[in-house]
Amino acid sequence: MRNPNRRVLVTGAAGMLGTALCSSLTRKEFHVLKTDIRSGEKEIELLDVSNYEEVQQFVQETKPHLTMHLAAETDVDKCQLEVDHAYRVNTLGTENVALACQRWDIPLVYISTGAVFDGEKPEPYTEFDEPNPVNVYAKTKWEGEKIVQTLVRKHFIVRAGWMIGGGRKDKKFVAKIVELLQTQKEIPVVTDKFGNPTFTKDLSENLLLLIQTGRFGLYHMVNRGGCSRYQIAQKIAECMGKKDVVLRPVTSEAFPLPAPRGRSEMLLNYRLSLLGLDRMRPWTEALKDYLSTLQQEEIVVH
Repeated sequence: MRNPNRRVLVTGAAGMLGTALCSSLTRKEFHVLKTDIRSGEKEIELLDVSNYEEVQQFVQETKPHLTMHLAAETDVDKCQLEVDHAYRVNTLGTENVALACQRWDIPLVYISTGAVFDGEKPEPYTEFDEPNPVNVYAKTKWEGEKIVQTLVRKHFIVRAGWMIGGGRKDKKFVAKIVELLQTQKEIPVVTDKFGNPTFTKDLSENLLLLIQTGRFGLYHMVNRGGCSRYQIAQKIAECMGKKDVVLRPVTSEAFPLPAPRGRSEMLLNYRLSLLGLDRMRPWTEALKDYLSTLQQEEIVVH
């Protein structure tokens, strides 16, 4: 993948990771074919991965040298409530992309999730642990993994953790805590769910390093070190200097949700480490970097 003129198809390019990844690819002088099912941006072409004919036609016309499949329904509770939608997008959508890559012999990068595990293991999961998903979202993503492994000889399956990044596009945990710290005096935060924050910028850079090796296979790629949601909130409050806000520890029972979650989604970048390819920073450093970005965008108000 060292040829700067190579075309890279990115599905889900308008999302948090897609935005960061496309920026990294552009900086490396790849020709990026940005696609998404929704787009307010002129550079992003509309592509519904759940439409088989549409995917086949797009790939046939553009002939990418590499496909990076990020498009997914990532709303865990929506997946639990709308099962057909979840399988149509996450599983069959992945199958559609994989079949196109198989047909034209295109290497495929598939972004998966640490949620494929049941969360019972006290230590972080490695690539050699057996998945056992506990909700519909995780099941659809794991089925996607199996499809990619079966259909595409040249593939990278990369499991990420709790995604952070996106700036104004961020609708996830960090953005919610940042907003609450600026508007509330007391915030209940869950202490019994554990995972790895994964900064989109770090993930994008390490992904590009990995694909250039040509060492296809399954990888975990998260910022180093596991933590609870409560510990993340503590670090955000510390970085923002919000000493006057009380973070109240609660269990996940305080926030009943449609989809069950495992106790732990903590991952270890085991294969990357063994190969000397782990460039992911400790999560505390990555979070601090991201919060400084939010401050520059005036999303964090002091």
